[in-house]
Amino acid sequence: MILVIDDNEDIRYTIREICEFAEWEVCEAATGKDGTELFKKVEPSLVLIDYHMANWDGLKTTKEIRKIDPTVPIIILTVDERHEIAEQFLQAGATDFALKPIKAPDLISRIRLNLRVGKLTKGQQDVFVDKGINTATLRTIKNFLFHQNDAMTITEIQSHLPVAYQTVHRYLNYLADKGEVTVISHYGRKGRPKNKYKMM
Repeated sequence: MILVIDDNEDIRYTIREICEFAEWEVCEAATGKDGTELFKKVEPSLVLIDYHMANWDGLKTTKEIRKIDPTVPIIILTVDERHEIAEQFLQAGATDFALKPIKAPDLISRIRLNLRVGKLTKGQQDVFVDKGINTATLRTIKNFLFHQNDAMTITEIQSHLPVAYQTVHRYLNYLADKGEVTVISHYGRKGRPKNKYKMM
């Protein structure tokens, strides 16, 4: 079940059509508060939340849902690509972003990846907290790596994410220790080898 929280009826209709085409069940809410209450009842596998909503905006709604469930994937729907906005949502617990206007192939791909990662991380919140690893940040880095066909350096990965270099480095080491990421040493003409990272 996918929960869609958006105050625009046309957008909810579009998302429902896309999800049903991909054979996912959908439930809808027109406000953040109603969406949070519905979340408690249906326990969805993933939530799509609009950034710009009256009363409870996407940020508050994300925070409220995170109080209920620390691991469910949350994708933010937004027209705003600013770095600081993405960082606020990541800190609140969002796991991915889908830009409006919505494109069906992109949305379906993001939902599939988030559902996949959601299954891997479900119920592991205590482990992440003990190790100082934030579930949402981990899922964001994993989602990005899932999209990549080639191994990438930390600098290359960090340039695409609203996450600091040191944070990316720490999380990649964590994933490598867990055997989820492979580390490839790339030797240039001179100097130290550069490590590149790729999902197993």
